[in-house]
Amino acid sequence: MNVPELEKEIGIEVYATKTLGIGGRLRQFVEDFTVEEILTNGSTAKIEPDNIPHITGFGRYLICVLVKRNIDTFQALQAVANKLGIADDRIHIGGIKDARASTAQHVSISRMLPEQMGEIETPKLRLYPLGFSNEKIHSDLLFGNKFRITIRAIEQFESDVAKRIESASNELVTLGGCPNFFGHQRFGTTRPITHIVGKHILLGEWEEAALTFLAKPSIFEHPRSRQVRQQLWDTRNFKDALRYFPPRLTFERSMLSHLAMRSGDFTGAFHRLPKKLCQLFVQAYQSYLFNRFLSENIRRGFLHESPTDYTYKLNLDNREYPALPLVGYQQALSNGKQGEIEKKILEDEEVQLSSFKIPLMPEISSRGKLRTAVTPVKDLKIDASVEDEANTDKRKVSLSFALIKGSYATVLLREFMKPENPVEAGY
Repeated sequence: MNVPELEKEIGIEVYATKTLGIGGRLRQFVEDFTVEEILTNGSTAKIEPDNIPHITGFGRYLICVLVKRNIDTFQALQAVANKLGIADDRIHIGGIKDARASTAQHVSISRMLPEQMGEIETPKLRLYPLGFSNEKIHSDLLFGNKFRITIRAIEQFESDVAKRIESASNELVTLGGCPNFFGHQRFGTTRPITHIVGKHILLGEWEEAALTFLAKPSIFEHPRSRQVRQQLWDTRNFKDALRYFPPRLTFERSMLSHLAMRSGDFTGAFHRLPKKLCQLFVQAYQSYLFNRFLSENIRRGFLHESPTDYTYKLNLDNREYPALPLVGYQQALSNGKQGEIEKKILEDEEVQLSSFKIPLMPEISSRGKLRTAVTPVKDLKIDASVEDEANTDKRKVSLSFALIKGSYATVLLREFMKPENPVEAGY
């Protein structure tokens, strides 16, 4: 079964299921893709809370829920910081949420009282307080996410939709879960360059990293963005680019402001970006390598035939899941046949484990860790397909499920949909 070239570019080279896909499209409407974050203490961030929360607890951090709609996480956090008149490093999150979706997640704000916040509500974001804590929100507090997703514009007959979904579901049960690929959002679906920037950083190629982030165009992005990037790619004139880059490209403009003054200081330009975003570049390249490791593992049938060298125990069901290395300067590769795969891929990429220690920006260095090769899918419920009121003579189907942190809904959905073009399919 053919995998789209766009997915191969991010290291996803195979499907784990052999069942034909139902096709269709995601995110025709923002409300078709909803995400609600769950913490390890059971707290769920609600898009629409049942009632106004009563402020509880005490501590130096005000815990809030950030509800955002059709906006990037980093842009949303910057907007909140601007409205509160505080530095963005006073706001902490556990994970990044989909941009083209309606999402709710926990955030903590240091040294903030509810009455100081006022009412923060715009068409794209809303912030409401829950209570106080002496612990800020961070990834270790995140359990996972609940999803409610509608796939529209399905052209298959009702009976075929039901059969294909049931068959793919059974295959995933046999596998023990969904392959734990890093999803399209990790790399940028319409402009998948985040991991390429990360690789340049690891190799000390700061100019190439900056130019890739700023100027490498993509046929899938907004035509105006593509035009200005191409112009900068051709001219390398940062001062002029600051004049014509649109305001919505806020992070690019921040880098350009620095380079317009100091044209050769590419490392300094990255210091103008939020640390979380710079970390994301390195993490995206780790993710790309992991995807390639897992693709080759699945292609050779290792997950079905024998366990990997590493296992990882998840608290939710106390099971041991096969795991692969998310490479870093302290994470060893696997042994045996899987280790040979990983070593060959790193040699092809001309990257070493020590590359993940970054002297010029040590705060974004990565030790590495393990990641499960498959991820459990909890509480999967699939409605019967019905007529799609938004697309004549086509059908829609809605799914709800929960995934543990770090796992991607789109990776599960691609096993059901098998899209020919992930961008047109709303990924």
